[in-house]
Amino acid sequence: MNRLHLPTAARIAAITQENYRTRTLTLDAALDASPGQFVMAWLPRFDEKPFSLVAADPVTLMITAVGPFTRLVHELGVGDSLWLRGPFGRGWPLAEARGHDLLLVTGGLGCAPLVSVINYVAQRRDEFGHVAILQGVKHMDDMIWRERYTRWAGLPDVQVLLAADVAGAGWSWHVGLVTELVDQIGFDVRGARVMVCGPEPMMLATVRKLGGSGVPEAHIWLSLERNMQCAVGHCGHCQFGAPFVCKDGPVFNYPQIRDRLGVKGF
Repeated sequence: MNRLHLPTAARIAAITQENYRTRTLTLDAALDASPGQFVMAWLPRFDEKPFSLVAADPVTLMITAVGPFTRLVHELGVGDSLWLRGPFGRGWPLAEARGHDLLLVTGGLGCAPLVSVINYVAQRRDEFGHVAILQGVKHMDDMIWRERYTRWAGLPDVQVLLAADVAGAGWSWHVGLVTELVDQIGFDVRGARVMVCGPEPMMLATVRKLGGSGVPEAHIWLSLERNMQCAVGHCGHCQFGAPFVCKDGPVFNYPQIRDRLGVKGF
């Protein structure tokens, strides 16, 4: 399947309830897509929204119920159809990162764009150096995929560090901000290639923390979220200065967007 303008129906093959408001849908469709790209999901006679690909073969989407569209998607069951267009956008610079250490930082429930990177690296572990995976959430109950983090931590030379702003009984990881985990990384991050996704304030704080740790700005890439409606740069809703997030991103090298990241109106 590779339809950019006309959606194609994909049947839901499996549903995994990740936490109280997040589900992972596995569809009976496959895409030729790179980690970091996204699709447009459509419900006929209702709406269409962008979602990052957790995996491309089979197509796997993580969907959190936060609005009318996503709540309606949560009402779908195995065997129902979700219509897709894509893949769209520019993914992560994995070819450029080959041979280097990797630092992967995610915040909140915006971790889907980097899960595809983790899976990619896990299948090609000998092509990369040290790997650190940092994930932060506001509340410990928001943490999903704990079993995956345990599995990833068991890979050769992979360090997994988790943080929650608010934690309680049963939480054995760091209590505080995800940026504070940078100080716990077990290798020199100055030569690492860094990939970050999550809420924009968190990404900006991460960039500043890494800059203070000596990471060159040119080694940092970010995945942005904007109001992407057409996905091909025609409607203008996701324009971010000169570039469009849908076709020039969603992954950007930090120096490309330094003057706009975190600025109201962009």
